[in-house]
Amino acid sequence: MLTDINPKLPMRNKTITKNFYLNRLDFQEFGSADYDGYLMLKKDNIQIHFFEFKALNPEENYGQVYIRVDGIEKFHQLLLDNGTSIHPNASLQIKPWGQREFSILDPDNNLLTFGESI
Repeated sequence: MLTDINPKLPMRNKTITKNFYLNRLDFQEFGSADYDGYLMLKKDNIQIHFFEFKALNPEENYGQVYIRVDGIEKFHQLLLDNGTSIHPNASLQIKPWGQREFSILDPDNNLLTFGESI
């Protein structure tokens, strides 16, 4: 039986990625070990893991994660208050498939889409 999923996304710089997720998205570090070239972060019931890919060209990165949210308007406002840019083509809106969604790009151009069922 499947019980959980933890996406692994590329990052060029661990410090920049860590600061973005901690300060802009209110994530926390997961675990007590500091692995060279690897980062584990969590928020509420989810984890996202990152692996170092120094040669990553952000313009050629297609990393994507869809994250389900309860209280999307509140979360959206938190990100705005923290200075997080919302993707210009993915503002908070109701989609035809019955989700209220918005998206952001992290420093390595990983696309994070947040959605809540309506």
